[in-house]
Amino acid sequence: MAERLIEAAPAKVNLALHVTGRRADGYHELESLIVFADVADEVAVAPARADSFHVGGPFAEAAGSGSSNLVLKAVAAFRERWPGHVPDGLAFELVKNLPVAAGLGGGSADAAAALRLLARLGAGHIDAAELADLALRLGADVPVCLFSRPCEARGIGEIIHRLPMFPATHLVLVNPLVPVVTADVFRRLESRQNPPLPPVPSLLDRPAELGLWLSETRNDLEPAAFALVPAIAELVEQLGKQEGVILSRMSGSGATVFGLFGSEAQAHQAAHDLRERWPSYWVAAAPVIV
Repeated sequence: MAERLIEAAPAKVNLALHVTGRRADGYHELESLIVFADVADEVAVAPARADSFHVGGPFAEAAGSGSSNLVLKAVAAFRERWPGHVPDGLAFELVKNLPVAAGLGGGSADAAAALRLLARLGAGHIDAAELADLALRLGADVPVCLFSRPCEARGIGEIIHRLPMFPATHLVLVNPLVPVVTADVFRRLESRQNPPLPPVPSLLDRPAELGLWLSETRNDLEPAAFALVPAIAELVEQLGKQEGVILSRMSGSGATVFGLFGSEAQAHQAAHDLRERWPSYWVAAAPVIV
């Protein structure tokens, strides 16, 4: 390795999220349709005399650079699983562009990007299934972030089915910059036994068809999150009024809300209008990665 390598860690968006049960170990059974927006954190690695880790970007302070950061946990777990695959001295840099505790899988996406980098570094082959197994040990969202393409996820997130096709769509993401603790949202759930996702169409290639399917789905975490942060409900309402929007909904456990659009121009216009309405909020418009 003689150069700096970079991996994007794109934002994970739950277009639908159904809570269908709770396991004996406390984890919730989930069914979700997940996509990734082309707005991302960035993880880089370069050769160095000794390990180092630097965090920059607009949300660096909230992300932190201590041992609890998932990038460092990913590096430690990878080295334990594949000793000698990567050099002893590595300089990691995380550019934190996504808000923290925002329902966008940011920390999990960062860890997944670090795993992809480490797998690229060595000369030996790293089996994809083994890498996904290691990712699951780091967190339920890390395996799907390792994949970072439209998919259906079940279980606690470890059962991943890639969608064979997905329509060209665009997302507007808005976050009021109020962190939401996922555990707090789950504690407020009124029901943990809810109907599953409807079957995903085998030929999901048009935005209108996607919108029809999504109209039969939910995010079961919304009521609890709305009670914790009322601004989330207002964002869902206002995004739903934007011209050309197919669906507005909260992503994950919040506080980020998305608007799904079939038109890039309408998505960017909506983002412009929402920035004017809420200048202190984080707003991004980006295509869905397919």
